[in-house]
Amino acid sequence: MNRRSVPWRLALVTILGASAAVCGRGRERPDNAPTREPRTVIIRSEPLRRRPDPSIPNEEPRRSPATSDFGRLIDRLSEPGGYFPSDNLVSNETSYLHVLGALDDTDVRGGAYLGVGPDQNFSYIASIRPAIAFIIDIRRDNLLHQLLFKALFENARNRVEFLCLMLGKPVPEKLTAWDHASLDEIIIYVDTAMASPEVFDAASNRLLATVQRFGVSLSASDMGTIRGIHTIFFDYGLDIRYSNRARGGYGRFPTWRRLLLETDLAGNRRGYLADEKTFRWLKNFEHENHIVPVVGDLAGPHALDAIGREVRNRGLAVSAFYVSNVEQYLTQGPEFGRFARTVATLPYDSNSVIIRSYFARRTPIPQRVPGHISTQLLEHLSSFVDTWSHGGDFTYLDVVTRNAIPLMPEESATVTTGGPGIR
Repeated sequence: MNRRSVPWRLALVTILGASAAVCGRGRERPDNAPTREPRTVIIRSEPLRRRPDPSIPNEEPRRSPATSDFGRLIDRLSEPGGYFPSDNLVSNETSYLHVLGALDDTDVRGGAYLGVGPDQNFSYIASIRPAIAFIIDIRRDNLLHQLLFKALFENARNRVEFLCLMLGKPVPEKLTAWDHASLDEIIIYVDTAMASPEVFDAASNRLLATVQRFGVSLSASDMGTIRGIHTIFFDYGLDIRYSNRARGGYGRFPTWRRLLLETDLAGNRRGYLADEKTFRWLKNFEHENHIVPVVGDLAGPHALDAIGREVRNRGLAVSAFYVSNVEQYLTQGPEFGRFARTVATLPYDSNSVIIRSYFARRTPIPQRVPGHISTQLLEHLSSFVDTWSHGGDFTYLDVVTRNAIPLMPEESATVTTGGPGIR
């Protein structure tokens, strides 16, 4: 087994009858060869780790030289990490940009942004332009993933260098000439440039050194996890996709390539890498420590409530709260009531919204767009609080559709059904 073959403790589940290791796409294979579906799926039974790297001293715990205000804020807001049956290294929501037009129409701007998951948050943040953003997730790995992204923004001079650093690709000559390149041109370059272990190692060491300067309390195993996440992006390239080891269905989830190239409902590219101006704004926003990753359960005892108090102390209102499909899990037990009670205490105004993603092939809803496995939905936060406070019986379908804001003028009325109580 070569030095890049599964360097952390993982179990591999073979699909499509293949048995190659996760990094079986040898480095000698040209990256402009026909795209193949990933042949294996990573199944973890413990947090992602990598064998010791010479650049990372193998001592536990390893702490940053000095915890910054940024690091102290993360510690103060966070809870102990929890479990979720997926790595969520990239999104599985092909519809994630479909709400941007409605966010514009309803004047969702400024304030404080809250969200879950990996880099789809950046596109919402770039559209809303909040004063501060909190990315909360039950998995500590997501916080570490966000620190990797922060290091990428810190080091990348433009969009093409951002992707090259993430994927172990050589940065093109005359880098500034790429400032005005289209996203399609950048994707073609990244897809055809040859990745190499040497380029990846240099990029990874550079990014890890940057992470250590953020003043966040990190152990040696935390640094190994960041290295491991980076390595998976190197192994898969733009073909990396979401995986859920509990439910399978890996082949139907979109690649990172597709997600980056998605559009809003008007057909406009509005992702965070769509243009250089948006990227530069986010780069500066990250540099000023305005994106704060937090470890916490949305129905937990501390993190979401602490974020709400922090937002209020800053004199802000929550402009948007992106929950993805977390409520699908919370409505299966008493956790939803705890979540709803905390949401009701968040500072919000008449424009504040909840952004959701709904997955249900068997229960189509009016907002569904053909060709997408997910459906994006909006609800005014005040409507959610009012509906929940009046009690009653709701299903998860009720929660996501009852007060849905139309994303397009021709959308039909929302669906309302009864079901078991969720308070």
